[in-house]
Amino acid sequence: MDLYGTEVFSIMLGIGLAAACGLRVFLPLLVASLFSHFNIAGIGLNESFAWMGSWPAMIAFGIATCVELLSYYIPFVDHALDVIAVPLSSIAGTLVAMSAFMDMPSLFSCGLALIAGGGIAGLISTGTAATRVASTTTTAGLGNHMVSTAETVGAITLSLVAWFIPVLAILVVLGLIFLSVRILSKARRTIRRSQAP
Repeated sequence: MDLYGTEVFSIMLGIGLAAACGLRVFLPLLVASLFSHFNIAGIGLNESFAWMGSWPAMIAFGIATCVELLSYYIPFVDHALDVIAVPLSSIAGTLVAMSAFMDMPSLFSCGLALIAGGGIAGLISTGTAATRVASTTTTAGLGNHMVSTAETVGAITLSLVAWFIPVLAILVVLGLIFLSVRILSKARRTIRRSQAP
């Protein structure tokens, strides 16, 4: 059975791209748009999301990606961006997951995209925001550029891996979920200790 033609592949692709939205909101959308438009690897998007492969969508995602990537290298703007990135990443994760899901009942694909796509993207984005706060606290913001670069490289890599090796992408996603939960648990313990009398 050809994995590239199965619902399992589309679910793994969608979840992988959604997780990448937790690292960078627009970059996975740009990758999905480019890959769909140029029919890379012979994989398309759900017919309802064919617009994502259009030239206007590619240009819009490209501009949004450039603005997002550059903004994370501007002090204080990076923290402001983190505040809006969490809800935006959940929306983008839901959207990109739904665009990848093929041959499924719409109610099931919507629910799965919202829970798995949006939920995972939001969790990972919250974890990266907490990492940036920790970096600012421990390095006076000097380490934030490295955090931003790592997130960008991670988003690009995960988007490509999701497209070409979806099984590996799922393993990476599980690792990111584990790391995000640990980072957030540690942040919560730190806050509780600081508030203790």
